[in-house]
Amino acid sequence: MGLSRVRAVFFDLDNTLIDTAGASRRGMLEVIKLLQSKYHYKEEAEIICDKVQVKLSKECFHPYSTCITDVRTSHWEEAIQETKGGADNRKLAEECYFLWKSTRLQHMILADDVKAMLTELRKEVRLLLLTNGDRQTQREKIEACACQSYFDAIVIGGEQKEEKPAPSIFYHCCDLLGVQPGDCVMVGDTLETDIQGGLNAGLKATVWINKSGRVPLTSSPMPHYMVSSVLELPALLQSIDCKVSMSV
Repeated sequence: MGLSRVRAVFFDLDNTLIDTAGASRRGMLEVIKLLQSKYHYKEEAEIICDKVQVKLSKECFHPYSTCITDVRTSHWEEAIQETKGGADNRKLAEECYFLWKSTRLQHMILADDVKAMLTELRKEVRLLLLTNGDRQTQREKIEACACQSYFDAIVIGGEQKEEKPAPSIFYHCCDLLGVQPGDCVMVGDTLETDIQGGLNAGLKATVWINKSGRVPLTSSPMPHYMVSSVLELPALLQSIDCKVSMSV
């Protein structure tokens, strides 16, 4: 790490600042209720939702050639077909997808303590939101949690040539803020994208949000720091700057 103070912090969005996984689970529960009450599905309702969850985790698409609504409606259509058989049911798939999506967005909330932390941090350093994913999906989340005003800039992987962990997107973020990689800290919950990307780009430090306390594989990228909550970040940044002062 260089001998300059932290000038900018890059934050991941999903499961770092907002509980995307929890919001998604709530969406699935609403779909299960719908399938059981309106369509009289029994255990098939949960099986369908489990199948969709697997499809979401394996999602891979080119951002410029694919409509995310079509892709995700197809996940539901395939899951229903695989579980129930019979004719394809696009209408039911659409109903499930839009219920899941709207419920999920309703529960994507930037908590008050996170807002307060960002507000205080921004008095000292520049803040940038750096999130991978489809442009439409990520913009909808950003609007739902109303986080735009807490950041100096927002960069979405699906709008760039490359996503995290490619160094190019980190250099683009540095250019937007007028800082050098050695001035910046990356904060995120995913070792393979947030932490590996920060390491690839030569950032000052990487901070892994490890809520579950899991031990990373020896083959995983190794973060400079690990915390259980993003709310621990201000104290950590102070200690990083303190080390700089002592070194100087």
